[in-house]
Amino acid sequence: MCRERAVVGRQPGACVAGSVVEVFRVFLKLGLTSFGGPIAHIGYFRDELVLKRRWLGEAAFADLVALCQFLPGPASSQLGFALGLLRAGGLWGGLAAWLGFTLPSALVLLAFGLGAAASGGAWAQGALHGLKLVAVAVVAQAVWGMARNLAPDRARAAIALGGVLLVVFLGGAMGQLAAILLGALAGTFLCRDPAAPTTGGFDVPLSRGLGRASLVLFVVLLVAPPVLVAAGAGQRVALFEAFYRSGALVFGGGHVVLPLLQAAVVTPGWVSTEAFLSGYGLAQAVPGPLFTFAAYLGAIMGPAPHGVLGAVIALVAVFLPGLLLVAGLLPFWSVLHRRPAARAAMRGANAAVVGILGAALYDPVWTGAVFMPADFAVALCGFLLLTRWHAPPVAVVLLLVGAGVLRALV
Repeated sequence: MCRERAVVGRQPGACVAGSVVEVFRVFLKLGLTSFGGPIAHIGYFRDELVLKRRWLGEAAFADLVALCQFLPGPASSQLGFALGLLRAGGLWGGLAAWLGFTLPSALVLLAFGLGAAASGGAWAQGALHGLKLVAVAVVAQAVWGMARNLAPDRARAAIALGGVLLVVFLGGAMGQLAAILLGALAGTFLCRDPAAPTTGGFDVPLSRGLGRASLVLFVVLLVAPPVLVAAGAGQRVALFEAFYRSGALVFGGGHVVLPLLQAAVVTPGWVSTEAFLSGYGLAQAVPGPLFTFAAYLGAIMGPAPHGVLGAVIALVAVFLPGLLLVAGLLPFWSVLHRRPAARAAMRGANAAVVGILGAALYDPVWTGAVFMPADFAVALCGFLLLTRWHAPPVAVVLLLVGAGVLRALV
């Protein structure tokens, strides 16, 4: 039984209290049915939780969306975590929402990772190559859309170009971190917008003390593991550090995790480029958050831990920073998001990640998948199906995998 009370920004009679079990059940359904990436996920959440179930009103929902787009991390998973937290009145509700939304696709990708080593034969190799071509089409679509939305003017286009140059010449995680930090710095001067956003109303069932503790833990887990790895800590710490760092630096959308994870696991030789791109292509065909790609990577790691343990470590590590930031900033959001400097810095950081993803489109995505004119033609067909015909990602995956198998067998 849920209790009702009036809150500014909520629809009249909106249900504001529920159980952890209810939250898990609803988000498990969403995790099984939400295809199409983070923007589509937000639409699914709105239909199910605002319009159908009336968990909160439009204004409060819009404010939560703004928070999750402001922060680094997987926006749809952060939004689900915040919605579950508010619905069930605490962190257990947020964790139930995250688990329900994440579990279906994580299990599929884990199973694929566990079976990847057993795949062989011409048809299997053709299917894997088709998945790599899917990655070309999907990342090209992401760069195209993000450039239009996040770098629409000269200032932000220049920041995006600077991001490409930093990644190309510095390389790896260092180049990506430098691009984000310098992009945010440039944004504070070049991307000011005096218009203040409006805010919806909702009760935050977290104290500011807990929020501060979450932010401190976020920083400690970002700083301490690299020090421990440098001091000779084992592979488990190194695995956690690589995925936590990747999750902490994802600005601008789930696809940006691609170059970050590539630098984290391909560059040190833990995962081959071929296996990396094949798994990323498959991740487009499953519902739920794209970050569950981490479960596949953790399962196929060369050095131990791998298998189920590696998948669990990678999955928790890549999501954890985004969830800590939501828990940390939610109690302060009504003040923070009104500051022009903070909003300008985020515009600059988002423009920089367009450049980061653009560099990744060439290497490793293009160089790891397009070897001859036929590959280019198949990838181009996938790109046009996604951008012009608005075909479902699952259909594009099936078509390009079929093309890869057909080419391998003839």
